[in-house]
Amino acid sequence: MPDAAAPLETLDDLVRAVDRCTRCPLYRHATQGVAGEGPASARIMLVGEQPGDQEDVQGRPFVGPAGRLLDEAIAEAGLDRRRLFLTNAVKHFKYEPRGKRRLHQRPTAGEIDACRWWLNRERRLVRPRLIVTLGATALRGVTGRSASIKSMRGDAVELEGGVRLIATIHPSFLLRMPDRARAARERQAFVADLVRARKLAA
Repeated sequence: MPDAAAPLETLDDLVRAVDRCTRCPLYRHATQGVAGEGPASARIMLVGEQPGDQEDVQGRPFVGPAGRLLDEAIAEAGLDRRRLFLTNAVKHFKYEPRGKRRLHQRPTAGEIDACRWWLNRERRLVRPRLIVTLGATALRGVTGRSASIKSMRGDAVELEGGVRLIATIHPSFLLRMPDRARAARERQAFVADLVRARKLAA
């Protein structure tokens, strides 16, 4: 397959290979593949769902509205984005055209599982101490199975190889919440999850 033809010895190799990926049909309509971003020495890996509209255009993870909210939460939690590795469970933007807009569509289980091949390679290159999954899609991408955030949230789960996992919400969930009081509480809980990650990975 094209994505397996070149060696994947560095994160730069992986970025180039992701952009040539044809493992599932999502590449056909996306602008480009969006690999993870951050240092290979990162202790913490944050995994989101998939690139959004801005990520698809810019070729970088978490640069749209949800990414800006994530940046604020990262700073509040005492973390430095430059020392984290940020990626997504799915590397191409899945959307539905609606006039001039491109509306986000949730990836299927099959698309998540096909892209897990890439996520596993990012994990091998970075070797984080701790993974934070942002949303249910990310949780399936990391663990290979579907589970609710509620059932996994609160405690760090140990994965193979001694890596620990913290499951939390995706920041886009906060953006969609109309109840401002509830959104504030959920945001506080989200920041607390990131604080927990910082302390566990120290």
